[in-house]
Amino acid sequence: MRDTDTQIASVLLKHVDFKKTGISWSAAESYTLPFSDYSVWLQLKLPCSGTSLLSLLLAGYLARKYGLPPPAPKIAAIDLGTTFSSIGIYQAVTGATDIIADETGRQSIPSVVAFLPNGTVIVGSKAVEQQEHNPSRTIYDAKRFIGRKLSEDDPQFQVDRKRYPFKIELDVEGRALFVIPLENNVIKKLRPEEVGAIIINYLRKAAEKKYETEIIRAVVSVPAEFDDEQRNATSLAVEKAGMESRRVISEPTAAALAYGLHKKKDVQYIVVVDLGGGTLDVSILWLQGGVFMTVAMAGNNRLGGQDFNDRVQNHLMQHIKKNYGKVLDDKEDIQQLRLAIEAAKIQLTALPVTNVDLNLRSLGKMHYRLTRNDFEFLNEDLFESITEPIEAALNDAEIKASDIDEIVLVGGSTRIPRVRSVVGRYFGKAPNHGVNPELAVVTGASVQAGVIGGGWPLQVSAIELPARRRKHHIFTGQKKSNQSAKHSQG
Repeated sequence: MRDTDTQIASVLLKHVDFKKTGISWSAAESYTLPFSDYSVWLQLKLPCSGTSLLSLLLAGYLARKYGLPPPAPKIAAIDLGTTFSSIGIYQAVTGATDIIADETGRQSIPSVVAFLPNGTVIVGSKAVEQQEHNPSRTIYDAKRFIGRKLSEDDPQFQVDRKRYPFKIELDVEGRALFVIPLENNVIKKLRPEEVGAIIINYLRKAAEKKYETEIIRAVVSVPAEFDDEQRNATSLAVEKAGMESRRVISEPTAAALAYGLHKKKDVQYIVVVDLGGGTLDVSILWLQGGVFMTVAMAGNNRLGGQDFNDRVQNHLMQHIKKNYGKVLDDKEDIQQLRLAIEAAKIQLTALPVTNVDLNLRSLGKMHYRLTRNDFEFLNEDLFESITEPIEAALNDAEIKASDIDEIVLVGGSTRIPRVRSVVGRYFGKAPNHGVNPELAVVTGASVQAGVIGGGWPLQVSAIELPARRRKHHIFTGQKKSNQSAKHSQG
């Protein structure tokens, strides 16, 4: 360390009361090796004023200059999603967020929990891999049921119950229970928050492994439409995973935080378009003086990335029948086709053309050239229907499209170029970009966690007022589009 840096360190030492921090180092020891345990230094709870603030800035200066390791995280951010979940850590000093990958290298972990017959629990990608052979013990979509009271007489519950391969019961209060049959006639019953806790604990362990420290506090995100019971149930999932739930933040607000919109001037109305695997959610946020309030919500619970995939799947199955004289009905072949279509969809977000290569049990090897134009044609009406809940939300908020100052896209399906163009065309301006839409919520929640944990650089915190409006639901029946048939003829 150069003499000038040593002098800076000595200035820092003069302004830190070690007796109050509980650190046993003497000034002389710290003078010669001031940052041998840097993680302790940045965990000092210094008041953000006067010389103590100078001390924190000096610590940051030296950390950046010498590439010292970041301090141990105090608090994590959890995005417990319907389809995917993530955990993030706010990086003190750099101000960046670290979204933790699991052992498979994925930052977005499938929100899937499976049980083997002997009771062994599998989470995430590995749970998805065995799903086809273990459907009755593989639980997904638990978030749809968390904190809700249901009724056996509810037609929608009856429809949902039939479409899942696992058994769902209701307790005396109308709360969902997932029923899992194990070997030796053992029956295991889990509540949605217990399934959520298993996912959160899996994420927590991945973060603890990377940082080699225990993480016991969390900020968790929830949909803006969640009521108090659903928010409390989500907090309970965090607590069952062994962490203290420090704050619940709405997903649209978290996404806005990820882009730093709370610090921008002249921003009043923000629209957040969240298009995931199965649902579309639109939220209008009002921002004033660092205070967020959700003023309108609308959505389509039957529109998402899987619907786009289904259109392509139907088209390819028609192609196989027409050109090979085969009806594709083998379960493993269909699963292979689904996975190939998902991969092709992702590739088409960046490329104008891709190949769907299959090696089917019932047909053998097959090669199909799929263009982005093909994909857009097959899903034309679905893409255009994205504007319906946007318009409904604007009407509920009693504002016009021209009143929107910022557009935020959330969810993997917003990577699709046509989705971005439809939204941009509607508002007459380009949506924000630069943050991974699949990780925007956990990124913003990590910023909020950093504020609560006293991370450096000091962040501007945002206040969120609870939403008092109900969500406007747009239901579009799953259309049997003529596009697929027309395209196959062309």
